Amino acid sequence: MTISYEIGSKLYMNITNKCPCSCTFCIRNHGDGAYGSDPLWLEHEPSMDEIKEDLSARTLSDYEEIIFCGFGEPTSRLDVLIETARFMKSDEKCPPLRLNTNGLSDLISERSTADELCEVFDTISISLNAGTKDEYMKVTRPRFEDAFEAMQKFTADCVKNGGADIVMSVVDVIPPEEIEAARPLSEKLGAVLRVRKYDT
Repeated sequence: MTISYEIGSKLYMNITNKCPCSCTFCIRNHGDGAYGSDPLWLEHEPSMDEIKEDLSARTLSDYEEIIFCGFGEPTSRLDVLIETARFMKSDEKCPPLRLNTNGLSDLISERSTADELCEVFDTISISLNAGTKDEYMKVTRPRFEDAFEAMQKFTADCVKNGGADIVMSVVDVIPPEEIEAARPLSEKLGAVLRVRKYDT
């Protein structure tokens, strides 16, 4: 079971299969791994003991950055996510921590989550996916009807907190006009837009 995996100088954390979205470009549509990693589909949700045991075989200071981004949405296990980040931060040589998220943790947990996440992550990267609601719903296919609005509120709350760098991302497979529509939206929310290259 792959809980952590390396890509170059970065360590990635894979703590859940759960996700409230079914994005058209999701790497799960193309296999059970990513970027040449071992299979990422988890046999079960790893406990904190299993996560700590996995990390015990690694030296955190060996990595440039640690990124929570696996086969599922990390905030689907909010408590375990935050506990894992705090455990890592207890190591004084821990590198910066980044959360890659769809920004729907408020809907998943049914409460505001930005402050808790900004407390433990240095960077929060939120998948904007499109510049308009219609295109967002087509591309992201979330199970929540108000996902587009909730994702924006979460972003604005994170920016307001000021405790982490906030990035919004789109993948370069969407039409150029959607990428351009995403720029003013991310700027309005106070986030930096990143155009990610699609790569499985």
